[in-house]
Amino acid sequence: MSKFELIATTPMGLEAVLSRELKSLGYEDQLVENGRVTFYGTEKDICIANMWLRTAGRILIKMGEFEARTFDELFEGTKALAWPDWIPQDGEFPVDGRSHKSQLSSVPACQGIVKKAIVEKMKERYDIEWFQETGPRYVAEVSLLNDVATLTLDTTGAGLHKRGYRIETTEAPLRESLAAAMILLSRWRPERPLYDPFCGSGTILIEAALIGLNIAPGLHRKYNSEAWPRVSPEIWEEAREEAFDLMKEDTPMNIVGTDIDREAIKTALANVRNAGLTKEIKLNVMPVSEIRPEGDYGCIITNPPYGERIGTTTEVEQLTKQLGLVAKQLNNWSHFIITPDKTFETLFGRKADKKRKLFNGQIECTYYQYFGPLPPRQ
Repeated sequence: MSKFELIATTPMGLEAVLSRELKSLGYEDQLVENGRVTFYGTEKDICIANMWLRTAGRILIKMGEFEARTFDELFEGTKALAWPDWIPQDGEFPVDGRSHKSQLSSVPACQGIVKKAIVEKMKERYDIEWFQETGPRYVAEVSLLNDVATLTLDTTGAGLHKRGYRIETTEAPLRESLAAAMILLSRWRPERPLYDPFCGSGTILIEAALIGLNIAPGLHRKYNSEAWPRVSPEIWEEAREEAFDLMKEDTPMNIVGTDIDREAIKTALANVRNAGLTKEIKLNVMPVSEIRPEGDYGCIITNPPYGERIGTTTEVEQLTKQLGLVAKQLNNWSHFIITPDKTFETLFGRKADKKRKLFNGQIECTYYQYFGPLPPRQ
């Protein structure tokens, strides 16, 4: 199998985390850009990247990149690419589009041009005039930035944050990929206690347990490219078997979540059960003022409510103050909190050791990191 360019997309601010994930999987040759990391792989690497990357949004095949200031340039550049190497005669190939700071600013027009160009290329290969598009789905995308067109095929389908375990959510769910990033950016390790006092639907807890057990987050879900002839069922089966072999099922962990909202805990419990992690995760109904995390050198990793799940600004401020009081009692713990509240440090009662801008969906947040001492080496 020959190698080709792949793009792993990610929300702004998580590029370095995604890059480290790729390196841990063995992909050293990378290009890190805003919102994406380009790397090289084969058909099997499509399977591995989709199943293992915790902070990625999608895995795209980079079909080509070229300057396109006119529709003619866009058409000819697209037609020159090897679409039939991937798309079979019966393939369904809708076209998505984006344009930013480019002369070709009409996205629907660009989508139409790209569709027409792909059809013309397919006609040359298959020697037919009409394509039924009844087969596997190949979503093409034209992305224009500063008059440069990047053409891709989406191997993923539904975004990679949709692991499949979350059957229920609270009103303001944290995206799974962001929860995983929060854990990867912390100093948490499976041997350290982890506590989430605002656990909501349990996403941080579940992502931590998946990391601790070395379970590929996308192991049990489906992907568009599973139906592609070029990425055979045997390749997917081999990648899944390898992922099963890498699980660390007997890893002891102390992962606890609490929330004052009884319905949130019910939701979290349903999701934990669906993820098969009831042995690893404990849940209780409890206000933050009453929590007493057990163990030494633990980590509080949490996404406090900020308007969606709780009413007034005063209530949110009070919760932050209570969390700060709890933190003062946990001398050797570390604390990692994501919130859009610009007054967080004042209310928490302490300046963060490190801050990082992240996005929870469209909401700009800050990830406040308070580093306690690391556990002594055994």
